[in-house]
Amino acid sequence: MKYYSTSGRAPLASLEEAVTRGLAPDKGLYMPQRIEALPREFFEEIDRLPFADIACRVASAFFGEDIPEKDLHALVRDALDFDVPLVPVDEHISSLELFHGPTLAFKDVGARFMARLLGYFIRREGKTQPVNVLVATSGDTGSAVANGFLGVEGIRVYVLYPKGKVSEIQEKQFTTLGRNITALEVDGVFDDCQALVKSAFMDEELNRHMELTSANSINVARFLPQAFYYFYAYAQLRKRLKAEGREGECVVCVPSGNFGNLTAGLFAQRMGLPVKRFIAANNANDVFFQYLRTAAYQPKPSIQTIANAMDVGDPSNFARILDLYGGSHGQICRTISGATYSDAQIAETIRTARATTGYLLDPHGACAYRALSEGLRPGEEGIFLETAHPAKFKQTVEQIVGGEVPVPAKLAAFMAGTKQSVALPRDFASFKAFLLAQ
Repeated sequence: MKYYSTSGRAPLASLEEAVTRGLAPDKGLYMPQRIEALPREFFEEIDRLPFADIACRVASAFFGEDIPEKDLHALVRDALDFDVPLVPVDEHISSLELFHGPTLAFKDVGARFMARLLGYFIRREGKTQPVNVLVATSGDTGSAVANGFLGVEGIRVYVLYPKGKVSEIQEKQFTTLGRNITALEVDGVFDDCQALVKSAFMDEELNRHMELTSANSINVARFLPQAFYYFYAYAQLRKRLKAEGREGECVVCVPSGNFGNLTAGLFAQRMGLPVKRFIAANNANDVFFQYLRTAAYQPKPSIQTIANAMDVGDPSNFARILDLYGGSHGQICRTISGATYSDAQIAETIRTARATTGYLLDPHGACAYRALSEGLRPGEEGIFLETAHPAKFKQTVEQIVGGEVPVPAKLAAFMAGTKQSVALPRDFASFKAFLLAQ
């Protein structure tokens, strides 16, 4: 399958070219030329299939023309060696727990698959020069990508993160690894880190010096695999509703920052997944919420919040959503509604949910849970994405609930490591000089 640029001024690319480049030459984001609808029989049996089998079927629809089935399915099964359970929180709302992977965040799915896919291409092509992965992070992306690519032969990873604006646990997950992982502590905000990555792709001298790609959700190999767990969530919901002898239309609420996660869900819907509608839950960074209200997309500097992975003032994947709906504000609004919450509202939601249901939310999941609690209609069953373990925000969550949040063994192991990072200003000249010296 070929991939085109959302900007419409770049040549069509193969899957390998799209994955290796990350960003199209015209600064657009790659999109597949078509989205394959899955057969009705698949949805009739989906509730009887394990996660890996579902993911293999979806992966074949995305990548089956470019990678032999045996190889593709091996990559999927190797990446998805953990479960993604759907856990009831109250009568009509369930949490899709995406924090059971190595770094306890949803991005483990896309990052682990991309690492294996890129490694597969490197081996297949017999490349001798390393591929350099640039990734900007507002929190969980850096740890998921760093750990997904750790030790992968032929790949070097540079994680750019805003100084003082990620949690200590998040920071330790990518600054303590060493080996082929380099952490770059940028004196700025996430949008500055993202701008540095995009500028690097556009710099001819840098691209002559080294082969660059990105592992942010701008990369098709990072965001497309996130569709896997939407199908699995529906499968689990369908199985439960059948067992309980009831029905309900599926509504999915996604805590949204850079919007790769929501975009993957929209792709799943286009492939036939019976999701009635989506809700995009924002923190105070409400650029998309305002777009839904006004039809005007107006990026603005990001605001620091307690749901830091959503602190994005110019979400990259908005371009994909716009492209998917032909630029129609009306069509987007028919599929997606929005919600936005302050830090005080997020904290209140965490406290209330813990007291009334016993379920402990992280700040990002709290936005989505609240949006469902306020917006679910009769006859609907809500699923929200719990994108990270609350212990990744231990200090914040403990202050909110007034009690201790136990740290899983996986996180405790990271905390014991020694931080290794390189401090950089937020100007591109300094970043470019650093890369040219590598």
